[in-house]
Amino acid sequence: MEYKDYYKILGVDKKASTEDIKKAYRKLAVKYHPDKNPGNKQAEEKFKEINEANTVLTDPEKRKQYDELGENWKYAQQGGGYGGQGNGTGQRRTYTTQEFEDIFGGGGGGSGFSDFFESIFGNRRSRSAPTQGQNFKADLEISLLDAYQGAEKVFDLEGQRLRIKLKPGIADGQQIKLKGKGGPSATGGPNGDLLITVKVAEDPGFRREGDDLHMEAPVDLYTAVLGGKASIRTLKGIIKVDIAKGTDSGKILRLKGLGMPVYNRPGEFGNLYIKINVSVPKNLSERETELFRQLAQLNSSTYAAQS
Repeated sequence: MEYKDYYKILGVDKKASTEDIKKAYRKLAVKYHPDKNPGNKQAEEKFKEINEANTVLTDPEKRKQYDELGENWKYAQQGGGYGGQGNGTGQRRTYTTQEFEDIFGGGGGGSGFSDFFESIFGNRRSRSAPTQGQNFKADLEISLLDAYQGAEKVFDLEGQRLRIKLKPGIADGQQIKLKGKGGPSATGGPNGDLLITVKVAEDPGFRREGDDLHMEAPVDLYTAVLGGKASIRTLKGIIKVDIAKGTDSGKILRLKGLGMPVYNRPGEFGNLYIKINVSVPKNLSERETELFRQLAQLNSSTYAAQS
């Protein structure tokens, strides 16, 4: 029975991290998946082989046992003990028959794994129910407007074309699960899931705090002094906002119900907070400058009389 080098099968180094092993597995799983290679027996065997390697190398306990035993797995068929790799003392580690059975299992059975795998891990698997395939993870970046309105996104992930519908009000960092869109199970169980983390990009015009939105809006000096209406761009569209007479720069207006939609609660919205920035007119004509000078003198005279 041939020794299987699982690291070589996945094309990774023996010191590779679990995440690197998973990445290598996903890439190969897409390439050799039976759905992409109908009727190709070689691809089917390769697919089983990489699943087997992934099953062992992503399980910390199995990987440790595999690394310790290595090519010396064949000693399991000799005498009453089982040779292993070094045990840290410079001596060969020897397993008793019972230890070997307890750790690796002793029987086979038609599990879809190779004879090599079955000879090491067979019994343990035969006592276990089929396990779910590996979960995949991905990030999806959307705009704040997408988060406000809700959106339908189509994207490709490792050969899969996926469509996802996002509800209004979704938050930055929120996770969406697509059931069964992860990796295939190596033990006959269901596919894993795809876990998508939504990243809401920053918007230069708005700052989000929970379901509330904050923004700044310029208001011309004349409207701020005399009062009137200002056109403000919100995520809902352009609206007219009442500006009270004598509004100071820095004043904050609260517009109820014009913030973000509350996720999964249709018809409910947060608030919009608008900070007013009074803009001073530039490039005044001589006539405008003279009028402001007269206003300043008038204001000074009024202040002096009140004093």
